[in-house]
Amino acid sequence: MVLDSLSSPHRRSQNPFSSSSLRKQIQAREELGNCSTLLQRHRFLLTMLVLLAFLCTVYLYFAVTLGTPETCSGLSGTKKALCKLEEAKASVAKGKLKFF
Repeated sequence: MVLDSLSSPHRRSQNPFSSSSLRKQIQAREELGNCSTLLQRHRFLLTMLVLLAFLCTVYLYFAVTLGTPETCSGLSGTKKALCKLEEAKASVAKGKLKFF
C-alpha cells in the first residue's frame, strides 16, 4: 500500500524538480533575455533617467553657488544674531521661509 501511494502519478507531478518546471524556468529566462536586450528595450527610460540626474545636478550646483549672499558676514556676537533675526523676519514676510 505504501509503495502504491509513492509511485502514483499525482505524486510525481507535484515534484518541484520535474522537467516541465525546468523548461518553464528556461523559457522565462529566454523571454527576459540578457542585459543587452534589457538595455535595448528600456533605452528611452534609461536615457531620460540620466538626463534627469544631470539636470538635477546642474540645478543643485547653481542653487548652492548662486544662493543669496550672507549680509551679516562681517558682524560678530550679538550684532550678528540681531542681523540674522531681522533677515529671517524679512524672508518670512516675503514668503521665503528659511530654517538655517
